[in-house]
Amino acid sequence: MTDNALELHGVDMHYGYVRALDGIDIAVRQGEVLGLLGDNGAGKSTLLKVMSGAHQPTNGEIRVHGAEKTFGSPADATHAGIQMVYQDLALVDAQDIATNLSLGREILRKGLLGWLGFVDHKAQRRRSTEEMEKLGVRTAAMTRPVEMLSGGQRQVVALARGATRVFNDERNGILLLDEPTAALGYEQTQQVQALVRRLADQGVACVLVTHNLPLAMAVCDRITVLNRGRKVADIPAAETENDHLVGWITGARPSMFASEEAA
Repeated sequence: MTDNALELHGVDMHYGYVRALDGIDIAVRQGEVLGLLGDNGAGKSTLLKVMSGAHQPTNGEIRVHGAEKTFGSPADATHAGIQMVYQDLALVDAQDIATNLSLGREILRKGLLGWLGFVDHKAQRRRSTEEMEKLGVRTAAMTRPVEMLSGGQRQVVALARGATRVFNDERNGILLLDEPTAALGYEQTQQVQALVRRLADQGVACVLVTHNLPLAMAVCDRITVLNRGRKVADIPAAETENDHLVGWITGARPSMFASEEAA
């Protein structure tokens, strides 16, 4: 039995004559934070979309906890235990924290009112409070509208919503994070960084796309670099440094797999 939560083997993605991904092999283990780095156009977003079921690869294989999967839609990936936290957060600003955490899994009231679709807001607030405590997250009151939160608090709510959907009794799932700190200041970035690390410590596999190299070095266990649709580096974060990462990102440093490509 493999301890890899998510594996991609030989994944290609073609848009007509354009090859956005070229033979990508990636694996992320349970409880690991994998940093996915690369310049604009390197293929990071495309790869996230393949992982999340938004795009179907032209070729290649996807495995979740060792079982081969075919995703026809993001709903298929969600059913397999994969959650995507988008850069725009996809929160409902006018609704409170508890409602945002419960989107798609609302608790209905008992009896006729539940049959008519009335939501039990008190029960949702209790569940949301318990889930945030389990994650070790402290934010505003569950009744506070999201539009009244700071950027860091909003990002934490979005991360927590994804995290609560990948926890289960048998094994924890996979969380895909697209630039979670792009619009945040230093203190807010530290808050998000701590939450990502805490999720990994609780067994969640995280794939983190970021342009923030200090963040990647601080929070990631392993880093994969893409350049023009190809994987050019895959290395433990403790065994590399910023200058090497910049070299792989820009193409100034040779690919770690140059001999394989030549063959």
